[in-house]
Amino acid sequence: MSDAVTNDSRSRSPQLKLAVGAIGIVFGDIGTSPLYAFRETFVGPHPLAIDDLHIMGVVSLIFWSMTVVVSLQYISILMRADNKGEGGTLALVALISRFIGRSKYGWVTVLLGVMATALFYGDSMITPAISVLSALEGLTVVQAGLSRFVVPLAVVVLIALFFLQKRGTTKVGALFAPVMIVYFITIAILGIIHVVQVPQILMALNPWYAVQFFQTDKMLAFLALGSVVLAVTGSEALYSDMGHFGRGPMRLSWFGFVWPCLLLNYFGQGAMIIGMEDAAAAEAIRNPFFIMAPDSLRLPLVLLATAATFIASQAVISGAFSVTQQAIQLGFIPRLSILHTSDEHHGQIYIPFINWALMVAVILLVLFFRNSSNLASAYGIAVTGAMLIDTCLMAVLLTAVWKWKWVVAVPVMLVFFIVNGAYFAANFTKVPDGGWFPLLIGGIAFTLLTTWAKGRKLLRARMGEVSLPLDIFAKSARNSAARVPGTAIFMNSGMTGTPSALLHNIKHNKVLHERVVVLTVAVADMPYVEDQDRAEVREMGEGFYRVVLHYGFMEETDIPAALSRIHMCGEPFDLTQTSFFLSRQTLLSARKPGMALWRERLFAWMMRNSATPMEFFRLPTNRVVELGSQVEI
Repeated sequence: MSDAVTNDSRSRSPQLKLAVGAIGIVFGDIGTSPLYAFRETFVGPHPLAIDDLHIMGVVSLIFWSMTVVVSLQYISILMRADNKGEGGTLALVALISRFIGRSKYGWVTVLLGVMATALFYGDSMITPAISVLSALEGLTVVQAGLSRFVVPLAVVVLIALFFLQKRGTTKVGALFAPVMIVYFITIAILGIIHVVQVPQILMALNPWYAVQFFQTDKMLAFLALGSVVLAVTGSEALYSDMGHFGRGPMRLSWFGFVWPCLLLNYFGQGAMIIGMEDAAAAEAIRNPFFIMAPDSLRLPLVLLATAATFIASQAVISGAFSVTQQAIQLGFIPRLSILHTSDEHHGQIYIPFINWALMVAVILLVLFFRNSSNLASAYGIAVTGAMLIDTCLMAVLLTAVWKWKWVVAVPVMLVFFIVNGAYFAANFTKVPDGGWFPLLIGGIAFTLLTTWAKGRKLLRARMGEVSLPLDIFAKSARNSAARVPGTAIFMNSGMTGTPSALLHNIKHNKVLHERVVVLTVAVADMPYVEDQDRAEVREMGEGFYRVVLHYGFMEETDIPAALSRIHMCGEPFDLTQTSFFLSRQTLLSARKPGMALWRERLFAWMMRNSATPMEFFRLPTNRVVELGSQVEI
């Protein structure tokens, strides 16, 4: 009996440890929503009357929104759709593509994934700005004269946040969970204090109050959804970060701790406003989160909330790095310099270009919008757009992958489409008030992503048209060039044909190495590839080999490390006797271009500014030779 108890406690211990870690890393975005979500429904672009009907209706909407969107759609259903343990929109697209990728509708799934990724970049710019601003705006509750310091302090905090990225978060990350646990417990206690004083607020658990809100003010209730949805921002992040902690610990964190704390705070804010006189309620609704605390504790609460928003912003920025790495590996973004900030945790990466681009965008947002209420109008449309796309992908998942019966799948999806569609439509009315920003960023990102993907496809097709089969080339080159000692590795983007660098080398240098390896890096539609499946080697004769290295879209492509494990190409690889030959293409405009001329020029610009294969594949700098060629697309 004692052994059974011991084993059971050991199995629960790692789960509990991961659940605690998830609280610090994953739930910061949705955890800081109480700073502004409830407030915005009353003081946003479409203000509501501050009375029992509207307060109960809004609190009921928040509760049922979190139940349907977060607890049911993301935590209960989508977290079952893991791609070898990884979650997120691109991982879901890769999972679905394995089943329907070659069908005539497969391209629609990929397009939806690209659209969601494009919107994510808008979200990752707005989240740090609105979170930090909303926390520091608590200073105006402490003392009204401090309002002029809010924007400068926000800029300082955000600059420090982005400068921290290149150092990694391994050390400071240990503080994330304790800080967030204290934050969640604090907001829960503040909520309990006011709920106890006005227990009638608990009746908002009944969805009838939300229905009554819609019956009374149809249009205002619809428009209020645009602010209510701010309570579920960060839902997609929960799914994306599933790979770091696992489905079980994430669910334990949400249902056992985070969700109850958030609900207690939202219900507490509503209870506090209901219990106030009209004049006091009108003043308190401008910042109810901080008004909940006694005067003496408001400054500590501001500091705690600022720390929580710092952590939430850190998680979003790390998410942007992770999504960018996935998009690079899947062929939607040019190669960028990726630095690993931890020797122990391979998932901790830093992408300088993304970091500084986000920093500039976030600072400009703070300076332009000036306060969190203005930013809230811009925030919702990126979030609801991504949620609606996830709902579309979920419909494909249920019917095409999981093979749910239509009689079950249709009612389930109808509920999610109605809810997410209503959120998106309500936020679309905010386009003139700031919603244009994430749409603009999303449009730019979508153009860049699709231009790169299409350009690469056209480039490979053009090079494949003039490529010579490698076995034929090996036989023809046998007597036409002198053989020199050593190994030459020629990088090739395709699985077939002879690399242009190999053709140019024999044309101009008239020599071939004793061992010639044509190397292709293939990225699978799964996050990780087992080591035994990493290398695929084929001997072509005459000292020629074709090697394909398989990687998952979450893995680092370290070619020297992979070559050191290959023992099927004759002698082991000695990098001091190995030269890497890379092809660098110069694009020329064709008379009948494969895409619009401006996109062709954009693709050429992206190629020129992408990281070199030498840097991206970790090739030794003193063993690389680049040979150029001109290609029309």
